Amino acid sequence: MRCGQRAAGSFSSGAGRLPRLRHGASAAGLLRRRGGSMEEREGDVRWDGLCSRDAAARAAALEHVGQAVLRRGGAAAAPRVLARLLMLAKRCPFRDVREKSEAILSGVQELGIRIPRPLGHGPSRFIPEKETIQVGNEDAMMHTLFADSFATLGRLDNVTLVMVFHPQYLESFLKTQHYLLQMDGPLPLHYRHYIGIMAAARHQCSYLVNLHVNDFLHVGGDPKWLNGLENAPQKLQNLGELNKMLAHRPWLITKEHIERLLKTEENSWSLAELIHAVVLLTHYHSLASFTFGCGISPEIDCEGGHTFRPPSVSNYCICDMTNGYHRVDDIHASPTTTESVCEVEALMEKMKQLQECRDEEEASQEEMATRFEREKRESMFVCSSEDEESAPTRDVSRHFEDTSYGYKDFSRHGMHVPTFRAQDYSWEDHGYSLVNRLYPDVGQLLDEKFHIAYNLTYNTMAMHKDVDTSMLRRAIWNYIHCMFGIRYDDYDYGEINQLLDRSFKVYIKTVVCTPEKTTKRMYDSFWRQFEHSEKGQTTLSPLPLLTTPSAPQVHVNLLLVEARMQAELLYALRAITRYMT
Repeated sequence: MRCGQRAAGSFSSGAGRLPRLRHGASAAGLLRRRGGSMEEREGDVRWDGLCSRDAAARAAALEHVGQAVLRRGGAAAAPRVLARLLMLAKRCPFRDVREKSEAILSGVQELGIRIPRPLGHGPSRFIPEKETIQVGNEDAMMHTLFADSFATLGRLDNVTLVMVFHPQYLESFLKTQHYLLQMDGPLPLHYRHYIGIMAAARHQCSYLVNLHVNDFLHVGGDPKWLNGLENAPQKLQNLGELNKMLAHRPWLITKEHIERLLKTEENSWSLAELIHAVVLLTHYHSLASFTFGCGISPEIDCEGGHTFRPPSVSNYCICDMTNGYHRVDDIHASPTTTESVCEVEALMEKMKQLQECRDEEEASQEEMATRFEREKRESMFVCSSEDEESAPTRDVSRHFEDTSYGYKDFSRHGMHVPTFRAQDYSWEDHGYSLVNRLYPDVGQLLDEKFHIAYNLTYNTMAMHKDVDTSMLRRAIWNYIHCMFGIRYDDYDYGEINQLLDRSFKVYIKTVVCTPEKTTKRMYDSFWRQFEHSEKGQTTLSPLPLLTTPSAPQVHVNLLLVEARMQAELLYALRAITRYMT
């Protein structure tokens, strides 16, 4: 097994609940005590109270917001305030907040002030909005997840709205992210968000950068740090080298890199702090993969998520087109064909034949090693015809150094990736215990998340039911690790070429290694026979069926994310272990 196999229920809080802050404190309360500013204020408008689960507290907060915005003829209706109200009207899981926010916006409009409207069509540019969960139409389990996420983060982001079609995974993801960002840990809160910015910026993921810039400021971070990495403390600057290697070439990390971080006198990191930072870096590198791989749209209240321009005829504005948004019917027309059905059946037949070959004979260790090296070498030459140079914008690149450094350098210069034998250092036997020892409980949370992503299954493939997809799932996971040089002695890498066609390999490599280059064309080109749910996104099943166990193909993008994160972690944790010994 390539992921955690321990019983991972000891941190499950039941019914989708996120772990609570110590002593039952709220996230806002914790931030206030630590000097943060979650008591958000924009001019006369205060937002605290809207995240409360208590209806009376929300009503009082809404009344204050309405009075502040409409006072003096709407003088407090700044664009940021109106964008925030639009987000609440569309994305808040509490109905009273949605309705009151919409009423406030209508009141502003009646005063002759232009109000914003959303750009785009739903949380993903790759998925028709009609196939996503509309806030307010979710079932009880999803509502609990939504309410917990909103109460903790102050928003219901588009990543959550896409992941919610896999609620078991989403619950684990939210618990882990909540723990990393807000629970007691070695690093102060503003450092955590700044590290998230550094990690997301390596992949030019402005979506995540923007979210964490806001969070960084809300917890009391120094705005000067956002002018560029050179304005951050030297301790964080020193993390830049590890950040770029983890993101692009983790196999180059050595114990010497770890030693330099731990032994830099007044700017040194403790082991516990470094483990926390490494987990954050790998979390946000992989989340950038998910963001691009799923075509996550900008948040409604962020740049690119709304416009103050009036709609044109038929509610369709040219500004939508220039921002990359098109009519849903235009960009999501990919009907299932007879050819696609045949592809499913051919894939199932290959799985059956491979299983029969396994039963009849087993390849020698020498042959297995040869097949691994061949697959690793071939993976170097898997690239997209759309693979072209793209310079990051200043807004993103200022948060990291050495903008020319990337995975593309490795593939184009034919550099050799050394083999990392999982039998010598694995997550289950080594990484898990190291993380748990230096950053208690996080090893367990990561183990649970790896386990769910790897093992979740509907036992279906397109229209076929009762299908064992473990062989396909393992091929996807091991192909990703193979690209990172990680080998499992007990796996026959010849199966990968049998099960994964070139278009799928292109998609996998792009999402995992250079996610910023992912396009909708790539997304549409692989596994045309599967629905969005089976590409890891959404589902066409009736809403009550969404709580049934998920299929391995339902969470392709989740597999990519978790396999990538584990690969990065293995290289970093092995280097830390070597330093310690």
